[in-house]
Amino acid sequence: MSQNGLQANNNNQPKEGASSPYMSNDPNSNVANFKIIESTLREGEQFANAFFTTEKKIEIAKALDDIGVDYLELTSPAASEQSRNDCTVISNLGLKAKILTHIRCHMDDAKLAIDTGVDGLDVVIGTSSFLREFSHGKDMEYITKQAIEVITYIKSKGLEVRFSTEDSFRSDLVDLLSIYKAVDKIGVNRVGIADTVGCANPRQVYELVKTLRSVVSCDIECHFHNDTGCAIANAYAGKFYYYYFTGATHIDTSVLGIGERNGITPLGGLLARMYTGDKEYVKNKYDLTKIREVENIVAESVEVTVPFNNYITGYCAFTHKAGIHAKAILNNPSTYEILNPHDFGMTRYVSIGHRLTGWNAVKNRVEQLDLDLTDDDTKAVTNKIKELADVRPLSLDDVDVLLRSYHQAKADGSHTHFLKKIETPEHITAISAEATA
Repeated sequence: MSQNGLQANNNNQPKEGASSPYMSNDPNSNVANFKIIESTLREGEQFANAFFTTEKKIEIAKALDDIGVDYLELTSPAASEQSRNDCTVISNLGLKAKILTHIRCHMDDAKLAIDTGVDGLDVVIGTSSFLREFSHGKDMEYITKQAIEVITYIKSKGLEVRFSTEDSFRSDLVDLLSIYKAVDKIGVNRVGIADTVGCANPRQVYELVKTLRSVVSCDIECHFHNDTGCAIANAYAGKFYYYYFTGATHIDTSVLGIGERNGITPLGGLLARMYTGDKEYVKNKYDLTKIREVENIVAESVEVTVPFNNYITGYCAFTHKAGIHAKAILNNPSTYEILNPHDFGMTRYVSIGHRLTGWNAVKNRVEQLDLDLTDDDTKAVTNKIKELADVRPLSLDDVDVLLRSYHQAKADGSHTHFLKKIETPEHITAISAEATA
């Protein structure tokens, strides 16, 4: 329990199925049947602070597998000898998730990756004018020929294969559709679009995915960077089914969104967003209560703290403070929560030791402490809390001492005089010290 909050009374739980009236009931517009390609052990290694030992990679892989992610994507074995060994080790763990590795569109990389025992290869090559000129220097004719050669070889070995363009949203649309149609024709399992620099917006994503769906029959994977804050929204936009255009089927994520620069779509944030679209599907497929565990593992490993406003697991995520909010939450939590914290293994709190507190929230604490106080008593103590909190916020212990001391004073009729004597927060500290002396 936090020092300045209290657990909400659970007698009045939110009505199941409470949702936004703006959520579509159109059967052709839903978010079910998506798969997560979890890339903490590939994209996440590109995060500035990241250095994962083999032991740490195993720990992270197992934690992600416990959540139920569909795929784990690992760094290319061509990156280093240790990366190659890690692919082999994790492929032999017997996890439920399929193991993938991410390689350049190059035959040498493909052969090296296949030898590690992974289940599939994610092949990528840049197609924007920026990358063709300043990275690999190849034209689209060469790229298409190379892609067909590499994909055909991988398929001949019985492995799953995805082909993705890099910097898709700054690539020429005709070039994109041409190469996607070519690889779809030879039986690629998935084609991928990548917002490599985070420049896309949800409308652009929807339009590209819809257009791509009209020319390929294979699955579609999306990889979104978060440079401009749109990664989750873009992933959600890419997933939608509109009319008879099936959206993206696979979405790349990483724990806490870590990755190159500002990273990619965060696993927890994506699951929160998808939960609002199809709660039962998400709850039944993924163990949402395991999100906090893997985030703590990764945060410690890369030497960052979980942000205070992090989706689901931030310490403020399910904390309510304003008096109007607190009253409604205590009556029915769905008034101010679109996510049920219990589904994620979390707990809601109502913060009461501050100037914005309301007497209904304080009354809830009175009931939790089993104190015999009337509504008028509670309102009087609430006014004192507000007065003291204008000096500094009170901890939950401060509030409890004030409530218990008032209750005791009421027994001998000195409660009104008692409140007048409490002029500063330090007076509460003195009462507490006296009681424990």
